[in-house]
Amino acid sequence: MIDEPGDGPRELRERPFTTQQALEAGMTHDQLTRAVLSRWLRRPAKGVYVPATLEDTLETRCAALSLSVPDDAFICDHSAAWLLAGDRALVPGDHLAVPEVSCFRTLTGRRLRRHQVRSGERELRPDEVVELGGLQVTTPLRTALDIGRLARNTDVRLHGMDTMLSLGAFTRAELLAEVPRFKGYRGVVGLRALAPLADGGSQSFGESALRLRWHQAHLPWPTTQHPVPGTPYILDIALPEEMFGPEYDGEEFHSNPEQKAHDATRRREILRAGWTVEVFRKEHVFGPRQNAERRLRATYDALVLGRTSRTYL
Repeated sequence: MIDEPGDGPRELRERPFTTQQALEAGMTHDQLTRAVLSRWLRRPAKGVYVPATLEDTLETRCAALSLSVPDDAFICDHSAAWLLAGDRALVPGDHLAVPEVSCFRTLTGRRLRRHQVRSGERELRPDEVVELGGLQVTTPLRTALDIGRLARNTDVRLHGMDTMLSLGAFTRAELLAEVPRFKGYRGVVGLRALAPLADGGSQSFGESALRLRWHQAHLPWPTTQHPVPGTPYILDIALPEEMFGPEYDGEEFHSNPEQKAHDATRRREILRAGWTVEVFRKEHVFGPRQNAERRLRATYDALVLGRTSRTYL
């Protein structure tokens, strides 16, 4: 029975491992599933597990992905993003249904045939691959371009570009300069629309999605991670000239009583500083009943027309 993060076979506690290695060590599929649901194991790739007690380092990530990737292939897309940026590159739910490792060969190679990888052939320039921990990985810039074209929806695409941009390895101008070379490639229309919106100041998937709703509401360009003068606090997204700051409250950091009490205290101080804070949760930003665009536009219009100030909790 696995009851704590440090439980389980001793030989699996200090390194990443595969499903087969876990079964050989005496674990069952049911135990693996429960450990992932309880966050005692991380699952960065299909069939690969990392004990939660292991520090999230580049060495650990490389060790995890090397379990699925052959020597003559390169890692790209969401797998490269995770390797480069860690768990913040994942989107909500990835710990429950992690996609296969994105592992490709160049156009001169052969398509991989492994059930744990998503494979194919892709054309790369020599300067678009770096070596990390013995693995060939697309650079942050190339990873941003690929996610911006190929990820499953616009929220995931923008979040991936935001995350790669936040690493500081390239600028938005450099990202935009590369877009034209993908003319005729799959997903380039979406890339052209989203790349100008990329912002390395976004710190979570929810913040990226909320900022996309902001742009879809046709509001003035916002700033990210904006300090509120006279307070120790920072707003996720802000329009300083109107003193307007929408924020996304994800479930992980804004759900228990202590977190809610901190949020309430924080927002009272921001409100006293003269700001309007509009708070959004998952149901407001995602799904068929999302109302973020309407609320953002309505609050902005009210501020511009009436210079009102309120907080939504």
